Order: sequence, then structure tokens, then C-alpha cells
Amino acid sequence: MEPSISIRNLSLNFGALKVLKNLDLEIGKGEFLVLLGSSGCGKSTLLNCIAGLLDVSDGQIFIGGRNVTWAQPSERGIGMVFQSYALYPQMTIKGNLSFGLKNAGVSRDEIEERVRRAAQVLQIEPLLERKPAALSGGQRQRAAIGRALVRDVDVFLFDEPLSNLDAKLRADLRVEIKQLHQKLHNTMIYVTHDQIEAMTLADRIAIMRGGSIMQLASPNEIYMRPVNKYVAQFIGSPSMNFFQGTIEGRRFMTEGLTMPLDGYEMTGAGAKDGPAWFGIRPEHVASGEAANAMPVTIDATVDLVEPLGSDTLARLEALGQLFWIRMDGQATVEHGDKLTIGFDPARAHLFDEKTEERI
Repeated sequence: MEPSISIRNLSLNFGALKVLKNLDLEIGKGEFLVLLGSSGCGKSTLLNCIAGLLDVSDGQIFIGGRNVTWAQPSERGIGMVFQSYALYPQMTIKGNLSFGLKNAGVSRDEIEERVRRAAQVLQIEPLLERKPAALSGGQRQRAAIGRALVRDVDVFLFDEPLSNLDAKLRADLRVEIKQLHQKLHNTMIYVTHDQIEAMTLADRIAIMRGGSIMQLASPNEIYMRPVNKYVAQFIGSPSMNFFQGTIEGRRFMTEGLTMPLDGYEMTGAGAKDGPAWFGIRPEHVASGEAANAMPVTIDATVDLVEPLGSDTLARLEALGQLFWIRMDGQATVEHGDKLTIGFDPARAHLFDEKTEERI
């Protein structure tokens, strides 16, 4: 895939604090890349470096094959959508969309055409003569996206654009952003701490931690084969369940339980005996009669029940620790119930105890 953005050996320091650490990243033309991570991991900082809002300490940034490391934001050929709408309250939406183009000396006819096209794509045509105060949060965010859209650039940067919206609006606008990418085929980089946004929007996800990229892969690859325990814990809700124990001769042993690993593929340096973490996702655990057909079964006590309608989440006490499972939405379990749960170790994830890298 032809690269749209290339980041090479990028570092950013604030005094002695290393915020970004020798990052290398290639983003393909027309790709939707999501930077995902918890607060303080460096994802927004990386986006601001690409946008030219922060000067890097070391490394280079290329956009469309052009070195823009020291170029001004206006010279980088990008459109940016911020967490705050940042609309001029005294202007109409049409005025907000056209303001930057007027300052850039774009002709009146061209401005009219770009505003019309952006409004049509974002379905905000009836709102153009209104001022921001007369709009809902979702409408304001669409207007903010429209302001980036009229710039007619190849790269769009989104910095947590949905975080100020309620859950319903977030879901609706998430769909609209995905449809926008399908229509435009522009390169898009999207920052979020919300794994649902990342999994549903991205072609690839870069999971960041401490200024480094832990894993860069498709959503399915990250879910199915997390490279380390941190990524495994970060992706999935509820988080993956973990047992601490030891691998010995194709078996995992923890207090009160020995599990065969016949169906688990171990590779590389991790394919050795020793202390390890055994992880299993809540949705890969069966309960009731279905559990009896599984290679591994455990007796558990229900500690907490969270009915979600389509699913029921249950937190159990098993093997001296808390353990989450995802059940059918019609499941009838209560605090204190005794359950048998089961799973197939072939669907598990093993990580070295010391390095926390995937085995």
C-alpha cells in the first residue's frame, strides 16, 4: 500500500520527560488508523506532532512523500477535528465552514461549492444558517467535521471528537464517520481511549503505552493474538481473566487446577516451561450444561450480576480470585449461586510472567 504518512524515529521530550520514544509508523493512502490507549500514553501528542502543533525533538514526518517535520500546520495538507467543537459562536455554521477558506483567498464560487458539498456529505444543509448555540452536540460536531472537510485535503486528523457526546450520539456519529471514510477514501488518523470506537472504525489500530506503540495490527488480529499482557487486558470488556501459574510439559498448572495445552500453539522464545500468565476472555467461557462439554471445568460462586439486555455479565469467585464471564441475556443467575464454568485452553492466551510477552 502506498504510504500517505511516514513517521521515522520520532521522539518528543519535555525536558527530561520522554513523551514519545523513537516511533516508526507507516500509514497507507486511504487507511483509517486509530491511535488507542489510556490517558497519558502519548496518542494525542503524536497526533499533534503530525499536525504540526508540537515541535518534535528528533525524527522526521512525511505526508504525501513530502518532509513536513518543520512545516507550519497550514502547509501540511491536513484537516483536524478537535475534542472541543471550537466553532465561532457569533457566526452561522456556513460562516464557520467558509471562514478559513476566505482567509486563504479561495474564490467565492469555490467556497460556495465546497461548503455545499461538505454540508451534503454530513447532512447539515438545513443547519447552515443557524448559529452554534442553536444546535445539538451532535450537530455541532458534524459542523466541526465539515470545517475540516471543506479544506479538501488528503489527510484528516481526529482528536477524540466524540468524547463530549452522550452514548447514543456517540454511536450515531461513529457510524457517520465510518460512512464518511467509505465515501471519501481519505487517510484518517483517529485518537480515542474508547476501544469500541477503535474496533469498529479502524483498518488498523496502534495501541500505545508510555510513548511507544505496543501493537499495530487489524482489530481482529489484536483481539485474537495480542502481543503482550497489556494489550490483552486493554482490549475487551470486561477485561480478559488471568491465572498466574507455571507451564510444565504442555500443561499449565495453577493452584487447584491443571490444564492441558494440547490445542495451544506456542512459538519462539516463549515456547518453554516456566512461570506464566494464562488468559481467557469472558466470552470464551461456557456455563451450565455447555460447560460440561469443555476440556476444563471449574466450580464457581456468583459474586455480582450485570444484566445488559443482550448479554448478562457475571463476576464469579473461582480458584481464589474474581473471574468474569459473558452469558446469554436471558440467563437467570443471582448473587451466591453455585455454577460450573468451562473453557477450551486452545482459546486461551499465554504470556511469560516476567516479560509479559505472548508465548
